[in-house]
Amino acid sequence: MPEPWGVLGIVCPETHPLLGFLSLVLPAVALGNTVVAIPSARTPLLATDLYQVFDTSDLPGGVVNIVSGGRVELTKTLAQHLEVAALWYFGSAKGSEMVEKESAGNLKATWVNYGKARDWLNPAQAQGEEFLRHATQIKNIWIPYGE
Repeated sequence: MPEPWGVLGIVCPETHPLLGFLSLVLPAVALGNTVVAIPSARTPLLATDLYQVFDTSDLPGGVVNIVSGGRVELTKTLAQHLEVAALWYFGSAKGSEMVEKESAGNLKATWVNYGKARDWLNPAQAQGEEFLRHATQIKNIWIPYGE
């Protein structure tokens, strides 16, 4: 059965800051996760201005949390945090390596791009089942059969 991760950390890409933010955060929220998002460091106000939209919508408080600041330090903190169940990182190859290394200690699920560019304007790359699949984990339910 697919089940939400719970708390999902998302480090958004530097290119196409608003579209990248929305393409990553919305599928995660739609499938029942709470999100801690680090927006693009170049233009964080594009994402933080969305707080007004979230406040006036039916989205419960605390479902989307936007943290701006030093990208490397915040990413490392999310990777090491025990309450964050999964982490998505869209950035450099070095950053992807750091995320996987720092997440290994608490067996956090990661989805990184290893520095490969993604075309956020192409619907085939910026939306779809791939994002929904990574927003859930598969839980097995064992049903006893017979004696």
